Amino acid sequence: MSPLRVERWGRLPYPEAHARMKALLDARVGGRAPDTLVLCEHEPVFTLGRARGAAAHVHDPGGAPVIPVERGGDVTFHGPGQLVAYPVVGLPPHRRDLHAWLAGLETVAMRVLARWGVAGGRDARNTGVWVEGRKIAAIGIAVRRWVSWHGLSLNVDVDLAWFHRIEPCGMAPELVTRLADHVRPSPALDEVSAAFEADFRAWWAAWAAAPDAGLATPAPTE
Repeated sequence: MSPLRVERWGRLPYPEAHARMKALLDARVGGRAPDTLVLCEHEPVFTLGRARGAAAHVHDPGGAPVIPVERGGDVTFHGPGQLVAYPVVGLPPHRRDLHAWLAGLETVAMRVLARWGVAGGRDARNTGVWVEGRKIAAIGIAVRRWVSWHGLSLNVDVDLAWFHRIEPCGMAPELVTRLADHVRPSPALDEVSAAFEADFRAWWAAWAAAPDAGLATPAPTE
């Protein structure tokens, strides 16, 4: 395995981030870029995943753009105070199991929360990480030739009023929470970003390198 590269893009509009992520995906698929973890923050935006009926779950975008994207899942919000992580990485042959990959992203987010004494967990309703029955991290990916892109958003001190303009992940907006609701004072976004980088590096190095026979499956379509 080549070393994982980490890129920090700061706060930027979603269309710019998407174009950069798409270029990075093309380079990774073509063997011109290493596995890369992108960490960033977005200006207010609603993104629509491929789930049927996602557009109907947007009720009042309040001037923020609504953008259809390639990832799985329903509608969600991205904005200031939310850490967004885009791992653009090739899943190794012995780890071509998308359920295990999603579970791994959940594991990383839970490890980050644990640094601040917050117990995150899973919920049978959908992917993501939950705290005390409310969702704190949303996950949605797309895959091309076994290279994963899009990723995870972790609510740090994001304005939750934005979620009340939609049905996030097709659910009631009251089911969304943030780290600031559980930790006082809330950690800075840069601090959470550094923790996510460290925990993702450690998890990815172990998970991607460990052999595990029997997981080879046909490549998914884009």
